Amino acid sequence: MNKTEQLIEPPSDSPGAVAAAPFSVDPRTDLAAAVELAGRTLAAVRPDQYDAPTPCEEFDVRRLSSHLVGVVRRISVIGRGEDPFSVPSFADEIADGAWAAAWVPGAREVAEVWADPGILGRQLRLPMGVLPGAAAAAVYTHELTVHTWDLARATGQDPDWDPALIERVIGVVRRALPAETRGGRIPFAEVVALDPGAPAIDRLVAWAGRRP
Repeated sequence: MNKTEQLIEPPSDSPGAVAAAPFSVDPRTDLAAAVELAGRTLAAVRPDQYDAPTPCEEFDVRRLSSHLVGVVRRISVIGRGEDPFSVPSFADEIADGAWAAAWVPGAREVAEVWADPGILGRQLRLPMGVLPGAAAAAVYTHELTVHTWDLARATGQDPDWDPALIERVIGVVRRALPAETRGGRIPFAEVVALDPGAPAIDRLVAWAGRRP
């Protein structure tokens, strides 16, 4: 288990800082939208693109597609209050090109597990710490959105980003993933400086270390 997979109580400058963040919209609404957009982007990947590199340097399109399925499965496990590490980070058993088909039941299960409003105040275990459900939903909205951008950029897609949703995610991650703590426990590259007037999606992925 590496540093980013240790289950810890997060300090005030870590993803746990999001626990105190105000949410103007039910975080489950944004999570559902992120799941839906990721699924549509995944479904549009062509076989000739599987070996293409992505902005997430560790992954090509094949590996990122497998990881996305692992993420959506893990969101359900987390929502049930179970061990996040009981679900692999990658859906290695899925054949090339079958990721979109596997996404459908995964997304359906997320919707079912997260339908209970009480989940927002429940303490849930994530790979990076223990957080209330509202904060966990925001964290995974961020992860799905960044990886959807990675996949879209690698495969020439232009998803219909929701600027209001992206701005809400930016507000969360600037507190949860401060620029000053990169290079150690937080699994993102250094923040890439952008003009404040850049599109919301560009500013979001730049905060995660991507170069839009």
